[in-house]
Amino acid sequence: MRDVKLDDKYTVDDGRVIMSGTHALIRVPLLQKEIDSRNGLNTAGFISGYRGSPLGTYDLELWRAKDLLKSHDILFQPGVNEDLAATAVWGTQMLATTPGANRDGVFAIWYGKGPGVDRSGDPFKHGNIAGTNPNGGVLIVAGDDHSGKSSTVAHQSEVALMHAGMPILAPSDVQDVIDLGLLGFAMSRYTGLYTGFKLTNETLEQTMTVDVGMRDNGPVCPDRGPAPANGFHNYPTHIDRIGSEIVLKRYRWPLIGKFVRANGIDRTLIDAPQRRLGIVSTGKAVQDVRQALKMLGLDRDAAAALGLSFYKLGCMYPVEREGLAEFAAGQSELLIIEEKDPLVENQAKTILYGQATMPRIVGKLDEDGVAMIPADEQLEPVQLAIVIAERLRRLGVNDEALTARAQRLSRQLETVAALKPADAARSPYFCSGCPHNTGTRFPEGSIAAGGIGCHAMAMYSGPEMLPNTQMGGEGAHWYSLAYFSDMDHIFQNMGDGTYYHSGLLAVRGAVAAKVNMTFKILFNDAVAMTGGQPVDGPLTPGDITRQVLAEGATRCVVVTDRPELYDAQSGLGPGVTVHHRDTYDAVQKELRDVSGVTVIVYEQTCAAEKRRRRKRGKFPDPAKRMFINPAVCEGCGDCSVQSNCVSVWPKETELGRKRQIDQSNCNKDYSCVKGFCPSFVTVLDAEPRKPKKAQLASETDIALPSPALVPLTGGAYNIMVSGIGGTGVVTIGALLAMAAHLEGKSTSVFDMTGLSQKNGAVFSHVRIAAQNEDLGAQKLGIGEADLALAFDAVAALAKEPAITLDGERTKVVVNARVTPTPAFQRNPDLTLDQSLLVRRLGKMSAQLESVDATGLGLALLGDTIAANLFMLGYASQLGLLPVSPEAIERAVEINGVAIPFNKAAFSLGRLQAVDPGRIEQAVAAQVQEIEFQPLTKLEDIVAHRTRLLTDYQNAGWAQRYRDLVDLVAQAEQRVTPGRDGLSVMVARNFAKLMSYKDEYEVARLHADPAFRQQLKETFEDGAKLRYNLAPPLFSKRDPETGHLLKREFGPWVGHAFGLLARLKGLRGTAFDVFGYTEERRMERGLIDHYEAQMRTVAERLAPHNHAAAVELASLPAQIRGYGHVKEANVDKVRALEPAIWRKFDEARALVEQVEEAAFN
Repeated sequence: MRDVKLDDKYTVDDGRVIMSGTHALIRVPLLQKEIDSRNGLNTAGFISGYRGSPLGTYDLELWRAKDLLKSHDILFQPGVNEDLAATAVWGTQMLATTPGANRDGVFAIWYGKGPGVDRSGDPFKHGNIAGTNPNGGVLIVAGDDHSGKSSTVAHQSEVALMHAGMPILAPSDVQDVIDLGLLGFAMSRYTGLYTGFKLTNETLEQTMTVDVGMRDNGPVCPDRGPAPANGFHNYPTHIDRIGSEIVLKRYRWPLIGKFVRANGIDRTLIDAPQRRLGIVSTGKAVQDVRQALKMLGLDRDAAAALGLSFYKLGCMYPVEREGLAEFAAGQSELLIIEEKDPLVENQAKTILYGQATMPRIVGKLDEDGVAMIPADEQLEPVQLAIVIAERLRRLGVNDEALTARAQRLSRQLETVAALKPADAARSPYFCSGCPHNTGTRFPEGSIAAGGIGCHAMAMYSGPEMLPNTQMGGEGAHWYSLAYFSDMDHIFQNMGDGTYYHSGLLAVRGAVAAKVNMTFKILFNDAVAMTGGQPVDGPLTPGDITRQVLAEGATRCVVVTDRPELYDAQSGLGPGVTVHHRDTYDAVQKELRDVSGVTVIVYEQTCAAEKRRRRKRGKFPDPAKRMFINPAVCEGCGDCSVQSNCVSVWPKETELGRKRQIDQSNCNKDYSCVKGFCPSFVTVLDAEPRKPKKAQLASETDIALPSPALVPLTGGAYNIMVSGIGGTGVVTIGALLAMAAHLEGKSTSVFDMTGLSQKNGAVFSHVRIAAQNEDLGAQKLGIGEADLALAFDAVAALAKEPAITLDGERTKVVVNARVTPTPAFQRNPDLTLDQSLLVRRLGKMSAQLESVDATGLGLALLGDTIAANLFMLGYASQLGLLPVSPEAIERAVEINGVAIPFNKAAFSLGRLQAVDPGRIEQAVAAQVQEIEFQPLTKLEDIVAHRTRLLTDYQNAGWAQRYRDLVDLVAQAEQRVTPGRDGLSVMVARNFAKLMSYKDEYEVARLHADPAFRQQLKETFEDGAKLRYNLAPPLFSKRDPETGHLLKREFGPWVGHAFGLLARLKGLRGTAFDVFGYTEERRMERGLIDHYEAQMRTVAERLAPHNHAAAVELASLPAQIRGYGHVKEANVDKVRALEPAIWRKFDEARALVEQVEEAAFN
């Protein structure tokens, strides 16, 4: 096993290392500095740009490497926005004509995603025409999201770079990022032009084994030929604008082909002795072609034997003419394979047009003009394999094995096309306690427009909104729309990062346009979407208020969850008022009636950032938690309505679905307590009790046999990893890759994260092979997975991982316990059938291994985060991995995070595979059942509810319940012998109505020793309790809604509950002071109404109206909640009743007609 350290990717001078494409973008300037130093040049480096997926974490990695960058004289300066960063990069190339220059040159990198490339066209064009420094050079790194997975639109930045007059290098993998990155700097110095550097998700988010070396021979720089008067390099464009363009086009541009050819940037990968089909590809598509050939069973020799040649363009623009012509010579056909528009294809046709030996050229269309390779979606190797096989067939190549493989791939493609969307999806969602849960809300009757950043998710999860604009254009569509719409006002969301980037100009534009709108500037103190980076400069809420007022805003207010922090030192603008977020709706209603442009600065720190800072002791961590008494909870879901928070989970009980707080995920936002419900208890001065580790977890002498390892004789071994963003899914891929690297194997990991890091599905495509050339494309294709690690069954059934499964090939290891999806916050009755999800995976695989990794991880190690390493150990011991347990454990050590914990989880997972009985014995009383099973037998339900109602009131009250159930049960057996569906519904729902939660019952349930025991088991000792209530007799009402207002009551209420509970005998009597309220009268009326209904049903029940009777009997299940929430649900049920009664009566009438006709 080799000796490896995490920083090898930056420090190893010669040899093999493992790194991502993002890491490679840091290694390139480090290597460039070392090369310059060896050559006697005193250069410096400069990096600037603006983050965005797939370059979302580049700046984070640069900050982490700041000491290394500083030691190499490389300055990282985050751009305020992309075009200013591009202008700064332009400035680095002016060094030769700048007085006092103290370096020989500055090599520079600009970085940005596709939209950033678009907005930077002006400085790109100016800087490129001006030219580079001969000892400097510029790489323009364009990060493209071809599918628009984490972007506002799908992108192809080459066209913009071409417009700016740049040559474009297109790496196909991480190795290319290193090799072409260094050649890109050299080419920029040689030609005097910027070098465009086209990267995609697949190259940036890929981690693979690469070879690094000092490259002592350096780049080849052919003689340039005659030079223009002022040379090839940087010269101010304002002196002679026509002359500058002449220099670019007549002198610099021809140098590109010379450099590309001299340095072998374009390469022939396969050269058939008898040429038939020549494939030309570039960038990410090169790896797709390689994978397509593997799918067809064609290695280099087999492909060549069929007459197939393969040419890789490292420089996709301009295509080097001589190299392409040489490759095309003797070919019957050129097949151009590239993603998106046919840029290479069009160049090839231009270059080869008119040549006597010009082959037929096909690509996006075939020779008949029929669409062949899509330009509007990402390429998939299976598609390309089918196309390649067909092209060979049309060229007269008859190979039975090739034909059979192509036919099988076609069937697989058809199967995938027929796949139905999964019943459940794990979509990106706001983090627990995210301020955008509240900040993006707007009053009823208004409309809002989306923006850029995390809060853009509000467009997918809340009320309908106007679409977002480009970054910095927020609200500008209203400048025009306002004059052509009868709507007189909108709210416009904008993040603080966008505001600092360019959003202030949008506020200025709104003032100039004289429109009525309210900007909601969501100040969360972090650029949360891309990893929690700080805003790129000094910015406070006070700064924003002063700036927008200076721009002409008519009014500005601050809304915050901590108004007590604002005082005379906060720097607020004149007249700015501060409001608590609880009054947010009223504030918005007030501002929407103010003419002109108004601004709300909604200030609340990013929840994920709070969590990070609290771990470092840099943010207040109040000793305050919320706990839901499940017995009091009605399951109405109003807490989710108020908070939209993913830490509010369903809790299945015998009395239906309730709610619980996921304390491990809670970020202490406390919005959930606004739900109109007395079940919330505030717990002070006691943190959640950490589950105790099982004794087995501390044992270090667990003897485990060495598992079998999967051999790598048949090419790459492919592993599809799927799970929930933020739970360590990407870490598993990284550990597998490092383990392979430690054992001298080759590996590639492609992580699909982006937006999905926010509670969405995350996937890692892992390939492990004996050598790099066996790795193929970054993504696993259709039916390619040998193993699927399904850490979350919902994520595993999403289309991306599901298509990689093969019923004859793939072995699946799945976590049997499923985490609720965020959709539950919007649909309180949403149900995930966990066993059904697991069975579905089983049908799609050759072998299924299911293990309750979450439950066992919690029981054994006291934390659910153990689940992934536990499952990895389980898979390892089952012999499903090509790397040894020792290598994985060493990878855990190198990773350096919670080493003992993760190694223990891994070992216990291995033990589960060989001795599950030992695991079961260790956690016998600690693992919760995966799925709650409610009572199903009528007699059990009746017995349970009888005890409940006796405790609720008395035996007489319970007898009334039994009398009705018995009556209905007798009628049901008489009419439909053997069926009890109606009786079960009555047994459940009549008890629900009869046990309405008035003041006596809420008091009894809060005073119940069972509830106190739950609190004791959940929290450490010393907890102080407070109660969140809205007693109808003396609570204030919200002036806006008229609803009762909850407030927090001290511990004395807990003592009062005990007294009040003993007064339950007053319920319903003349002495019941609470019974006179409208809500209590309604509840008693519902009991009488339901009882009368069911007696009528029992009298008129017939086989044909039995179903309608069951539907009618089940209606009270929808009556949930307290106060206005319950009243609204009662109204909904009352609206449903007439139609169901009609069904009941019509079915009976039909039976009577049939019977009468038969009698007559």
